[in-house]
Amino acid sequence: MTGNDPLTTRTNCIRRGLARRNRSSLSLLAVLLGGVTAAAFAGDRVESNQPTPPEGLSAAERGYWLLTNKPYLPPDFDQATFDNLWQVWPAEERKAAAQAGPAERRRLTYARYGLIERPESQGDDPALGYLSDGADGWVMNCLACHGGETAGQSYPGSPNSHFAMQTLIEDVTTLKLLQLKPLAHLDKAATGIPLSTTDGTTNSVVFGIILGALRNPDMSVDTNRPIPELVHHDMDPPPFWNVKKKSRLYIDGFAPKTARPLLQFMLIPPNDRETILSWEQDYEDVLAWIESVEPPDYPWEINHELARQGETIFAANCAECHGTYGGDESYPEVTVPISVIGTDPVRLEALTPAHREWMKTGWMSRFGKDEVRLDPGGYVAPPLDGIWASAPYFHNGSVPTLWHVLHPDERPVVWRRSTEGYDRERIGLEVTEFDEVPRSVQAPRDRRRYFDTRLTGKSAAGHLFPNTLSEEDRRAVLEYLKTL
Repeated sequence: MTGNDPLTTRTNCIRRGLARRNRSSLSLLAVLLGGVTAAAFAGDRVESNQPTPPEGLSAAERGYWLLTNKPYLPPDFDQATFDNLWQVWPAEERKAAAQAGPAERRRLTYARYGLIERPESQGDDPALGYLSDGADGWVMNCLACHGGETAGQSYPGSPNSHFAMQTLIEDVTTLKLLQLKPLAHLDKAATGIPLSTTDGTTNSVVFGIILGALRNPDMSVDTNRPIPELVHHDMDPPPFWNVKKKSRLYIDGFAPKTARPLLQFMLIPPNDRETILSWEQDYEDVLAWIESVEPPDYPWEINHELARQGETIFAANCAECHGTYGGDESYPEVTVPISVIGTDPVRLEALTPAHREWMKTGWMSRFGKDEVRLDPGGYVAPPLDGIWASAPYFHNGSVPTLWHVLHPDERPVVWRRSTEGYDRERIGLEVTEFDEVPRSVQAPRDRRRYFDTRLTGKSAAGHLFPNTLSEEDRRAVLEYLKTL
């Protein structure tokens, strides 16, 4: 981006104005609601005339249909906004898009924001992670974060390690302001809280805290409730295919595995109590689909003799926490104390017992009938099914490959992934490693392409258990992990 680009100058003025507005007069709640009360969100109400799934579907099939066809949120933008996002890109990228045809421009747009084509897409529908509201609007769904791509293959239920949510919403907001279009709920929220500070991760836990704070225990909306103290931090979306093995939700296992907690991100004020309660059966079906998702098989050659050696080593050193696989599978769902695991503690500390109490005392847990753990004390060791396809690793996405998981002392301080590459030697993201973010990288959208493990909540420390293994043993375990 050049300093004399007229669009750059105009865009920067808009952004400075938004920043001044945040600092000067608007509380976080006012920013989220677009004003002092939820009435400012009236235009964002989800339409009541919603589509219904076809007859004869199983619960899981119906869940996927609902997730990809029924809007539970208002649209983030319309098709025209999406088609013209390139007009607010930096000058060089804008020039390339202007010279491209529609199909190439769509590809460039998807690449910039980490959007994934639906497996069945014909190139004229919303990305995986969005659906049409029937009136030209793009509505976000769970697959924006949980519908990713591995080695060029899109896969609903896999983590989207490409998704540049913050950059997308910033560009959408800029274009809407230039075109005098009204802002949507995410546009407003992004002026007050970070949506993500690194591409591929999101500040999702804080989204849930804020939306929950605007609800009474019975799910009625109360915008006068205080927003608790927030510790912003990014999370890496876990794969859906592991949910079937768990009895509890989230990296610390604090929440019961029922449909109700899945509705947290639908709690924007326009979705009133009656609406949220009416969607519980829908999300029972969505949970059924999530539990039906199977991990993809490793698509390349495996050294099976070496993998068998790795299985023995894994059983002796890793299975106690991560379980066993194959014909006699087991999963212990162990919560490893933070003092033992040693990975970044910010996620554990940011969701305080007071935050968790909201779920324990309300509708989300059937008013305490479903167990809510107020002080989990650590993180749950996840199942490792399909582990080859769920990079990056750790709850914050700080470790790019399984080789780096197995070599704690070699984890990069800063790394940047390639657009589509897969590292078949180290098993995970194809990355370039750095000692620091290059000084030439200044624009926030460009810095978000670099994962900096020195930042709060982004440490790649911990999980030092592989240090007890020889290099030969680690190589065997790495080969075995391909088979899971």
